[in-house]
Amino acid sequence: MPHKKDLNGLTPIMEDFCHQYLACNFNGAEAAAACGSTGKNLAQIAFGWLQIPEVKARIEALKAERNARVDVNADYVLSRLIEIDKMDVLDIITDDMAFKPVTDWPVVWRQFISAVDIAEIQEGHGDERAMIGMLKKIKWPDKIKNLEMIGKHVSIQAFSDRVTHDGKVSASLDDDGVQEVSDRVAQLLRQGATVTH
Repeated sequence: MPHKKDLNGLTPIMEDFCHQYLACNFNGAEAAAACGSTGKNLAQIAFGWLQIPEVKARIEALKAERNARVDVNADYVLSRLIEIDKMDVLDIITDDMAFKPVTDWPVVWRQFISAVDIAEIQEGHGDERAMIGMLKKIKWPDKIKNLEMIGKHVSIQAFSDRVTHDGKVSASLDDDGVQEVSDRVAQLLRQGATVTH
């Protein structure tokens, strides 16, 4: 007996998959597993779900709801990337290479540095061992990666790689058998079946 569909035209497992897909950072196989599917073909199960128009529409709606809740949009992301790009080491280090007090650092530095390492430099042995200085290291964000992300974000074609979340899996489906299984999974899911392997 087919599962009852909700107002979005989805069965309960489809609705759960949509929520899990976002929670799993758009990893279809993880989302399918979180919905109770098992086996080696989790990616294929997810692929089948992602071909269903109602599932695609629900995922887009959930993404929009989440973005509205956290007040994050494309402008916010781009402005933060640009803040990182403009980080200048002179904001936190004096001309004699000493660190300024952290309270004097701009907010962007306090939020985006990747790591701070502090190590004591000691001299002597045993009871005569004494600290003679401190080694301070910071690791700031990867500026090249940041520029790449800005380039992709503003579509300046500076980088050719494209990432889309349209439900398509970058896998070869030339094998008729694989395509047939995928189509069958999608058909079963439309009918409300729970598919496990």
